[in-house]
Amino acid sequence: MTNQINSIESVVMQHSARGMNVLREHMSQFYVKDAVEKLLALPKGTVLLTTGFYVAGHAETDGPAGTATVATALKKIGYQPVIITDKLCRGFFEVKQIPVCYVAFDADQQVFNDILKKYQPVACISIERCGINSKDEYANMRSVSITAHTARIDLLFTRANQEGIYTIGVGDGGNEIGMGNLKHVIEDKLSLVPCVVETSSLIIATVSNWGAYAMVSYMQRLTGIHVLPSFQEIKQYLDQIVRLGSVDGVKKENISTVDGFPIATSKEIIDSLHQFA
Repeated sequence: MTNQINSIESVVMQHSARGMNVLREHMSQFYVKDAVEKLLALPKGTVLLTTGFYVAGHAETDGPAGTATVATALKKIGYQPVIITDKLCRGFFEVKQIPVCYVAFDADQQVFNDILKKYQPVACISIERCGINSKDEYANMRSVSITAHTARIDLLFTRANQEGIYTIGVGDGGNEIGMGNLKHVIEDKLSLVPCVVETSSLIIATVSNWGAYAMVSYMQRLTGIHVLPSFQEIKQYLDQIVRLGSVDGVKKENISTVDGFPIATSKEIIDSLHQFA
């Protein structure tokens, strides 16, 4: 992978320290663009989105901010976003007037079959959502099981794939929904126990929120509709969800940073995406 910043994909792969640069070698050059083009080619129907990663009793800040950004962008373009998540993200999306469906930690396959039947989505998007791994566990980056605190929303994606619904997974570590696309590479090259849940398209980034912002950058670039928020708008949303209990997933602190990166780094990434969008 080149360090040259010459595309939206290269912007969000900066500062990589968890092996995403290794996975990048197994992706197409414009993998975010490819995924967004397929998404925008779909009829203007309902899009289901999920996020919410358990950290120390809370949902981490990585995931919800990107999900809210993608959902808001989809709404402006003409789609109907609906968030599927669990109680850890209670209140996170209502502040953005995005419809939410909460599922219990013990929800089974029938629950997700019923959700697909009710909403008839044209696509399902996961942004930083833990998926079942090859040991039949939901685990964090320290290989600690979080199964008891994770609703099995990956079952929604497994069924969506079976029904031919377009799915996208956004991740930054190897344990998220969609990383099943590269499970053998993750096992061999990163020595991690990978998520085995696949998606139609996989988007990787140093931080999953950045991958979501990259999607929105391409939405803006391809449609001409202004949908990429400013850094100030994103920071304001982070402040809102932190007040609702969200924590930095690395620091485990109730602060408006993501994955341990200084807030200035997020500003750098978002400002760069605006230049490309």
